[in-house]
This record gives sequence, structure tokens and C-alpha cells, in this order.
Amino acid sequence: MALANAVDTTQELLDAQSHVWNLIFSHISSMSLKSAIQLGIPDAIHKHNKPITLSQLADALSINKAKSPALFRLMRILVHSKIFDKVNIEDEDEEEAYSLTRASCLLLRDEPLSFAPFALTIIDPILADPFHHVTEWFKNESASPFFTRNGSGLFELTGNDRVFNQVFNEGMASDARFVGSILVEKCKHVFEGLTSLVDVGGGTGTVAKVVADAFPGLKCVVLELPHVIAGLEGSENLSFVSGDMFEFIPPADAIFFKWIFHDWSDEDCIKILGRCKEAITSSKEKGGKVIIVDMVVDCEKQEDVAIETQLCMDMLMMAVTTGKERSEKEWAKLFSAAGFLNYKITPILGLRSVIEVFLS
Repeated sequence: MALANAVDTTQELLDAQSHVWNLIFSHISSMSLKSAIQLGIPDAIHKHNKPITLSQLADALSINKAKSPALFRLMRILVHSKIFDKVNIEDEDEEEAYSLTRASCLLLRDEPLSFAPFALTIIDPILADPFHHVTEWFKNESASPFFTRNGSGLFELTGNDRVFNQVFNEGMASDARFVGSILVEKCKHVFEGLTSLVDVGGGTGTVAKVVADAFPGLKCVVLELPHVIAGLEGSENLSFVSGDMFEFIPPADAIFFKWIFHDWSDEDCIKILGRCKEAITSSKEKGGKVIIVDMVVDCEKQEDVAIETQLCMDMLMMAVTTGKERSEKEWAKLFSAAGFLNYKITPILGLRSVIEVFLS
């Protein structure tokens, strides 16, 4: 049999089957995580203030008693995924109990750096469904599988869908809080010397507010689409401007982008960078630059776990936008095409880096 001849041993054949099965079933891990967040399992364990038994957890969540065995099965896969830990409690007849891990602490609703809204955004059917249309998209003229599925682009849909717009904004804000906290702690040099900054596509102003609070002398402007910033009010050194980055970017010493360029094609990115050149008011010596927080993909040097996450994000960009995650060579090509002569990459944000781009 041809299949049997393709491997050396029966065990290799079984290992190959297991590998393919793990890929087939991998979405179940994210769906299980979604259930845990929606049920409030991390919060219930946190509120209990010590490891919680299955029966205690079921009571805390008001679980249907008949479904306690199913709750055990959900917790079992989440323990395997290292979202929760399993421990034994001596004074509870050595009954097994569950405790939080560092990962599940990031899913607490009241945790300032909570990732729960971001997780629910990425797992939302609106972002997941386009993957069912990738094969169709490869054979049609549509801009993206998302467009094939919905008949519009992602940002058009968020502008017309009030419910998903809120989900999307909350998800992006949760990521912005995480990034902002690290930026002002580890990357202060990036903002030192600046007197003005425009956060392009800055959502509801989460990062801009963190930066403005950390640098009181820095005037921050958030440029966003009207439906994103509707009803938002600024402060003494934080303001909101409604507009389209392809048409105009307000003048400033530095133009900031967090997770924006990966949404757009190379041609669109060059157009955006062109608007940045028009907007930058200072020389490199005085701080004038573009600041980008985004991924720099390096399949040769990064660990397998990190590169897998980056490649998955790249596939998400392919499915829901016209953009992609880029290697340093691809970033350099964009900067050069837009007339920028120098850049500096600081890999300080885990899967993402801070890229400073200069005119000279």
C-alpha cells in the first residue's frame, strides 16, 4: 500500500495520524477557552480565594447539577492547556481542586491587563467564519475571505454592526492596555523629547492615554473613524480627531501605529507612510519619526511557539483583511519605498516589536 510505504514503521504512521488529528481538533482548545471566559470560571476561582473543587465551582457558576461531569471534562482540557492548575486538597478528602495560572490571571474581568475581551473578539464567529471561505476566495476576485463571507470589509462591517463594533473596540482596548503598560515602562526612550504625537487608528485612546499620563508635556491626538470615537471626550493633553489616515494625518513630532499596518496591503502601507512624511513636523534629531508596534516575523531565529503564533496571526490577517505579518526585509522594503532612510527595531514586546522609522 502506497500510504504504508510512505513511512518507515507503523508507529510513524500512527504518529502522523496523531499530528494531523491535533491540527484538525485545535479549534476545540480555543472554543473551550471561550466557554471558560463566558462562564466566568477564572473569576469564580479568583473569588474563592483558594483552590476550588469541582462541586464548589459548579455551585459558584450556577451550573445545572446534571452537567457537572461535563464541567469536569471542560476543566480537564483547560488544565492540559495550562490555563488552570489541578491540586489536591488534604482537608477535603484529598478531592481534586483547581487554581489559577499566570495565563488564567490574564483572563480575569477585573484584571487591569485582562485579555478576556481580546480573546472573545478573535474567537467571535464574525472573525472565525471567513476561514470557511478561504478555498472559495482563492478562486474568486474578492479582496479577502471576510469580504467573500460578508460582502464588505472588516472595518465597513464594524461601522455598520453596533454590537460587533463594541466587541471589537473592547478587544482592541484590552490589548492596548497590555501594550501601553509595557511601552511606558520599558520603552520610555521612544517617547522622550517628543512634544506631540498622533496615534493613528488608536481606537478609544487607551494607549494614547497611558502615554499622555506618563509624559504630561506630550500632546497626544487619536485619529480614528467616526463610529469608533463617537461620544469620547479628551483631556488637557489628549484629544480625538475623526478622519481617514489615507487622506490626512494631523501634524506632530511622531506618528504612532499599534497593530495597524498588518491590516493593509503593501500598496496601502506605502500610502499611509506617505501621509506620515507629510505630517512629521520635526527632524530625527528633534524626535521626528514614525513609531510602529507590530510583528517582525523571523522563522529562522524565533522559537517554534512564537513563530506559530505569528504565522496564525498572519493567516488571520489573510482571512479578514488585505494585510499580513511582515519580516524585517519586508518592513525595510516598505520604508524604502515610502522614502524613509533609516529604522530601528526593538524586540521588547514578546511577539511584537517597536519599530522606529526615520526620515534621515
